[in-house]
Amino acid sequence: MNCSRPIQLLLKSQIVSKMIESASYTQIRCMSRVKQRHTAPRHFWMKKERAAYPEELSAENEAFLREAVEDRRASPLRQPAAAPPIPYTPGVVRTGLIARKIGVQPMWLKNGKYINATLLHVRDNHVVRYLPPELLNTNEVVQRRWKGQFRDMAGLVVGADQEDPQKFTKEYANLFLEAGIMPTRKLTRFVINPSAALSPGTVLRATHFNVGDFVDVFGKTKERGFQGVMKRWGFAGQPATHGATKTHRRPGGIGSGANKARVWPGQKMPGHMGGRYRSLRGLKILRINTKYDVIYVRGPAVPGDHNSYVLIYDTVLPLRKKKEPAKLLTPEEVADLPEDIYHPDVHQMADPSIVF
Repeated sequence: MNCSRPIQLLLKSQIVSKMIESASYTQIRCMSRVKQRHTAPRHFWMKKERAAYPEELSAENEAFLREAVEDRRASPLRQPAAAPPIPYTPGVVRTGLIARKIGVQPMWLKNGKYINATLLHVRDNHVVRYLPPELLNTNEVVQRRWKGQFRDMAGLVVGADQEDPQKFTKEYANLFLEAGIMPTRKLTRFVINPSAALSPGTVLRATHFNVGDFVDVFGKTKERGFQGVMKRWGFAGQPATHGATKTHRRPGGIGSGANKARVWPGQKMPGHMGGRYRSLRGLKILRINTKYDVIYVRGPAVPGDHNSYVLIYDTVLPLRKKKEPAKLLTPEEVADLPEDIYHPDVHQMADPSIVF
């Protein structure tokens, strides 16, 4: 066992004595202080998908259930009108959106510069539940992790991609009774100010943001499996000739000297790559498609693979936040918006590129 001296003293003084008193043996491991991967599920997750088994329904019963589900989904009472976006007020944290990363597209600025833009599809976003501050901070995990820093903040649960309720468990489907919508495949929670609260059932669209705003995108990076140091950390490798034998892609020596005589925590070594939650901050919105609710953000490095879920919310960078309040659009103004809204610096392909 290669433990440091404080841990050895702790073993001798406390853990060993407790093991002797209780007459039980516990396995003790010396783990790195730098934990890079968190594979445990979130504390608020519940079992969502149920086990599929043959129900032995007739064709008439299956058609009746399918028709009932479609009628409930298409009911005007279950689909409230699209609410106008919340006006952005400096210092007020509002909700974000759930989107899918659908690809990267090249764009050109009016000065001739070539850039890449990532397409984020905001599809079927609804407010599921509002959590007041007194209800948000009752969870013991929240109290232990946040330690009161969000004491005056509220929560807003947002869902995306409605599905057939027969695919989910009863406990999961009951979460959507208050909002009056179908169970959603994706469910997340945003921390907001109580002044930015929305009623359950409110529809959120891409017009929640404006062209020119800076947003943060949160997602899960691509899973790449177990990789070596050259692909995981960008090592250059060792010489291919002149006596090098079977060490071309290996990291080399990892010794830290005679005084330390150990491997430092967080050493760059081969291991699992990808599959970690990351945030990309300060992305500028260059274009918004109001017909299909697609947001074009600058940059190709949005975390996640194609068709993966990401979260979009106002940036937390102080120098890229809005300094003035945003205009509150009415539902009539939202309906009168053009199909594509471009940033003034973006060159539209229908415009002439050379003028004589």
